Amino acid sequence: MSQSINLEPKTDSLFKRACQVIPGGVNSPVRAFGSVGGTPVYMTAGHGARLTTADGRSLLDFCGSWGPLILGHAHPRVVEAVHRAAAKGLTFGACTPAEVEFAELLCGLVPSMEKVRLVNSGTEAVMSAIRLARGFTGRTKILKFDGCYHGHADYLLVSAGSGLLTGGITSSAGVPASAVAEVLVAPYNDATAVESILAAQGAELAAIIVEPIAGNMGLVPPQPGFLATLRKAATACGALLIFDEVITGFRLAPTTVGTLWNIQPDLTCLGKIIGGGMPMGAFGGRAEVMDRLAPLGPVYQAGTLSGNPVAIAAGLATLQTLIAENPYPTLERRGKHLAETFANLAICRNGSTHCTQLGGLFTLFFGAPPIRNLAEAKQCDTRQYARFFHHMLNRGIYLPPSQFEVCFISAAHTDEDLAQFLSAVLDF
Repeated sequence: MSQSINLEPKTDSLFKRACQVIPGGVNSPVRAFGSVGGTPVYMTAGHGARLTTADGRSLLDFCGSWGPLILGHAHPRVVEAVHRAAAKGLTFGACTPAEVEFAELLCGLVPSMEKVRLVNSGTEAVMSAIRLARGFTGRTKILKFDGCYHGHADYLLVSAGSGLLTGGITSSAGVPASAVAEVLVAPYNDATAVESILAAQGAELAAIIVEPIAGNMGLVPPQPGFLATLRKAATACGALLIFDEVITGFRLAPTTVGTLWNIQPDLTCLGKIIGGGMPMGAFGGRAEVMDRLAPLGPVYQAGTLSGNPVAIAAGLATLQTLIAENPYPTLERRGKHLAETFANLAICRNGSTHCTQLGGLFTLFFGAPPIRNLAEAKQCDTRQYARFFHHMLNRGIYLPPSQFEVCFISAAHTDEDLAQFLSAVLDF
């Protein structure tokens, strides 16, 4: 088992400088390598499935900017579209023809989204969707699930996953008790707990929000019937069902998980992929709900850069390429091959490690299966994952620096890339 080695003196210097002017040296906490140790790696370029570090190392990338780069880094069609749009102007703060085309495309690909509002991030999409649900229902309480991360709005930093889980923080300082007083929490995949909560407080519930496939405590699929139970429960109590598909939207097919699995939420939140690497988010759903947004209704939401032409160009090029090239069967084949190969490795045969995979998404859990919720995910051996992370990094492979994040196979990865990945795993 290899140990972490220091091959990047320029990176070390950059991090020391960053720590003087940026809190913790990073602009998003999980980048700090807090759960794996060592110094964050600084990237200068990305092409296809590979990254180039500040010290000139080439790394095979399975992080993919945390999900949006399903086509790989600097895809020619996306880059060309961005160049064309940028040459005409970066932002107007006004309506553009392209945003109409993009909204039409999204609504066509996701039938439950009769209308859609474009925003600048997944966090903004979720925050706005919950405000809309409260405004539409006239209620205030929301139900979320332990270990599901929905962005950093105050009231959503309760039992959240992703960077909070990585840092060992169950909530956040600076969040007043009043902000979270209306948030109810149930274990993910626990339909019985949901039914109990709704029996007691369902009449006060504005929304149930869930990642249909959890991606912020590692990749944790829903148990059979769980999402259908949520749909039935929300309808019965008059709450809206919100699917947070910031990670999963357009990852398994050119649509959402809700559409693919025939479970229709009232609202869907999107991000990551639909911006093609540019900052972008969206939320949409039933017309009668969406029409409560200003300027038609009393629920206010706004954004100067929402629907800006450069992000729209990147998003259109990405979605159009996904439709035209249909990489999904290949992503599923490669992901399944990777997971099946893991199952035959010595580190998995002893029952202490396993790989969860759906399409091009996967997580290698250093814990015994099954992982069905946050409590089980937290039993994983994070120190072993840290050793694995640095072993792979030393072998030229970049993974998310956290046991509780998802790895991504992109359309730019080849069979040879996966062979390189598996060869490095064999040496662990």
